[in-house]
Amino acid sequence: MDHKYLAFAIPLFLVFMFLEYFVSRQKKMELFDLHRSIANVSIGILERLTDILTVALFYGVYDYLQKNFGIFQIKPTIAMWILLFLGTDFVWYWYHRLAHEMNVFWAVHVVHHQSEDFNYTVSARITLLQSVVRTGFWCVLPIIGFTAPMITVMLLIHGLYPFFVHTQVVGKLGVLEYFMVTPSHHRVHHATNDNYLDKNYGDVLIIWDKIFGTFQKEEEKPVYGLTHQLKTYSLLWQHFHFVIELWLMVKTQKTIKNKLRIIFGSPVLMDPDMRDRAEKIFGIKQHQVPLQKRLNNYVIWQMIVVLITLFIFILFDFKLGASEKFLFTAFTILSLINCGAIMEQKKWIFAVEFLRMLVVGSALWLYNADYQIVTFFILAVLALLALFYRTVEERYLSVVYPD
Repeated sequence: MDHKYLAFAIPLFLVFMFLEYFVSRQKKMELFDLHRSIANVSIGILERLTDILTVALFYGVYDYLQKNFGIFQIKPTIAMWILLFLGTDFVWYWYHRLAHEMNVFWAVHVVHHQSEDFNYTVSARITLLQSVVRTGFWCVLPIIGFTAPMITVMLLIHGLYPFFVHTQVVGKLGVLEYFMVTPSHHRVHHATNDNYLDKNYGDVLIIWDKIFGTFQKEEEKPVYGLTHQLKTYSLLWQHFHFVIELWLMVKTQKTIKNKLRIIFGSPVLMDPDMRDRAEKIFGIKQHQVPLQKRLNNYVIWQMIVVLITLFIFILFDFKLGASEKFLFTAFTILSLINCGAIMEQKKWIFAVEFLRMLVVGSALWLYNADYQIVTFFILAVLALLALFYRTVEERYLSVVYPD
């Protein structure tokens, strides 16, 4: 399946993010925090990267199910496209609702709700695990008889709309409020206010919430994030903290029945102390510290490099071999981990920098026919770093964190 055109979604979304930023400044609305925005975009970059590596697999699943288990042979007529849109939106509502009402699904969806901001960068907070779970729900569509090409096109179109409802610069939209999911409706969904919790699950149409009793109008100013806020920029901890909390909670239960009750039950059943236990086990210290301007600039430039290379990777993915894809993926993940670690001033960032240099050296070695001298230089530097690792690490940390 050709997906290189998806590369152009990156600059398009960035344009809208910057446009929202400038509009918010004009309206004197403080909607953006630099570090939280970087954390949001980092998660989106990782999802986009893994999505490119798995999209063919998901397409194959839809194609196999439709050809072997499809109840009907549905043709791409206008009526069937409309039916597919309604079916996709209906399935989304129930996936989204269960993702809030069952711990096993909340574990993969919680990442989307962690940010205390609400702007276009928050729409990027999607994970690979969430994509896998959603694919399980989408599988009902090919079993009905919709073809893989139809489903893929619809999911792309359907997936674009939610980006635009993650904003505070757009107010209520008149008659659209009655049947469409609007920014106002979605602000309610992301809020932690008591009367806003577990409301407005719709993706494009709000009618499902009105039918099934989960609709709530925006009445008071929303407070965003989690009911128990996650004060960290760690890429890995943001992805897996609730999985670990759930595991610890399940271990406290004596019977299989109670264990299953926790796994498939509501997040309200979770003991809030599980977060503290998990953080103590893994040495996680929740803190967000101000950085010097030069460190902020370093993080920003890393993000720019990663975004540019991601654009190139998606555009020319079909020309890359397995080793090249592996090295690019490793470079991207290490860069994103590095950005989060710098924003929290972690002492172990030199290890990440060292691994990243190894990846770059390996990439140059892969192309040593063109870069023999550069490759030799990189490998020599890496060898010296390995020999004098501790000394270089101490010097590196004194430069990065002079205080």
